[in-house]
Amino acid sequence: MSTKQGQRRIELLQGTLDLLILRTLRLGPAHGHAIAKAIERGSEDVLLVEQGSLYPALHRLIKRGWITFDEGTSENNRRAKFYRLTAKGRKQLAIETSKWDTLARAIARILRPAAQE
Repeated sequence: MSTKQGQRRIELLQGTLDLLILRTLRLGPAHGHAIAKAIERGSEDVLLVEQGSLYPALHRLIKRGWITFDEGTSENNRRAKFYRLTAKGRKQLAIETSKWDTLARAIARILRPAAQE
C-alpha cells in the first residue's frame, strides 16, 4: 500500500493494511477490488491499495482465521472470491483498533508536545 500524495511511496506500518481490510469487511462481504476501492475512497484517495499488497494480506488474514471467503459472481459478472470477517476476525479488529489508537496517541504526544500541556 502506498499513498498517492505526490506519487511518493510512503511505507506504512506493518499490519496497517490488515487493519484496514478488517475494518472494511466489518461492513459486509466484499471481493478484493471492492475492498481496495473502499479503502481508497475512505481515505479520500490518499491511500492506494495495490494488488501486490492486497492479495498477500488477504491470504495472511485467511491463514490467521480472521477472514474467510465464498466463491461468487461480481457485479461485472466475473468469478470472484467474496471475503468476510469471522468471529475471530471481529475480535481481532477490536484488538488491532485499540493498538492503533494507542500508537497514534503516543506519536501525537511526540509530534505535538505543546498540545498535551
